[in-house]
Amino acid sequence: MRMSLYCVLLASLAVSYVASSMESEQRIPLPDAEFGGEMSIEEALKKRRSTRVFRRDELTLDDVSQLLWAAQGITGTPDYRSAPSAGALYPLELYIIAGDVDGLSAGVYRYRPMKHELVLVASGDHRKKLAAAALEQSWVRRAPAVLIIAGVYARTMGKYGQRGRRYVHMEVGHTAQNIYLQATARSLGTVMVGAFDDDEVQNVSGLPADHVPLALMPVGHKR
Repeated sequence: MRMSLYCVLLASLAVSYVASSMESEQRIPLPDAEFGGEMSIEEALKKRRSTRVFRRDELTLDDVSQLLWAAQGITGTPDYRSAPSAGALYPLELYIIAGDVDGLSAGVYRYRPMKHELVLVASGDHRKKLAAAALEQSWVRRAPAVLIIAGVYARTMGKYGQRGRRYVHMEVGHTAQNIYLQATARSLGTVMVGAFDDDEVQNVSGLPADHVPLALMPVGHKR
């Protein structure tokens, strides 16, 4: 009887902890994604280029919303996303380090596709530290925002074993190309950055231990 009461008490405390954690989260709803862009997919493919020099213009919250939706947004039921995923297991997690985004305070945010929202991970402008972790690549520091594509290998490897690691990397490519094309369609520029210290990026961004950083994508207005 005592053990039963003890278990009930533990369960009650756990529920209270989860509820209080959710209440304390700073969540930022994103504008709805747009589906009627003026640029065709063919034109976006033709114009897509890597951009390492950005103007000082701010990004808008609409820009951020559209880029994140293109990367991993929900596109249908049951919860299908904009990028293909082996077994529909979706091992990728997206973060954005915002510095100069109109309507969004400087900080590190995690993207939640299901609710199309951001959750604050850490306040403050972390671009300089991120650039240092990325071997001092200046475009990481100077872009208004940087997208981080992280992978949770266990989600895919639990089903596919060691082969699943390859599938996660393939999905990074799908997601990055979506970001490239969406940026191009909005007259923005980006570049895929793969040279960085994994541990430092993880520390700077406040990523959980199983969220392994796999790519950085600075985004901004092209000069």
